[in-house]
Amino acid sequence: MRYQQGGGLDAERRAIRERVRQAAAAGFARGEESGEIARRLGVHVRSVQRWRRSWAEGGEGALASRGPASTPFLDGTQFALLVSELAKGPAAHGWPDRRAWTLELVRTLIRRRFGREYTVQGVAALLKRQGWVHWEGGLTSRHPGDEG
Repeated sequence: MRYQQGGGLDAERRAIRERVRQAAAAGFARGEESGEIARRLGVHVRSVQRWRRSWAEGGEGALASRGPASTPFLDGTQFALLVSELAKGPAAHGWPDRRAWTLELVRTLIRRRFGREYTVQGVAALLKRQGWVHWEGGLTSRHPGDEG
């Protein structure tokens, strides 16, 4: 999978990309031109030029993967706690006039409960990664209309 739900390369794709950069480094060491390396590896020449600068400054180690671009603000335990809080409903958290969770309400709950700041889009991505779906009527752990 190129991108996991919510964005970012998974570990397998990061490893593949790192091998491509290592192959480029071998080409740099042989004195190959950037265009030739780009064609051979099937990447854009600008990427090869950027890698060449990094390689020149820091060697092959500068082309190593730095891991995931970001990590979730809430870990698995915290997300499980969030789910239990969501199960109590908005009224239990001070919104007696609300019957369904909105992304903005979930955002506020996360800030209050965990001290973490999310954007509304970040809340949507967090929930989507965990299999939750938001629609106009609220929030569910499965798609509206699913059987079961």
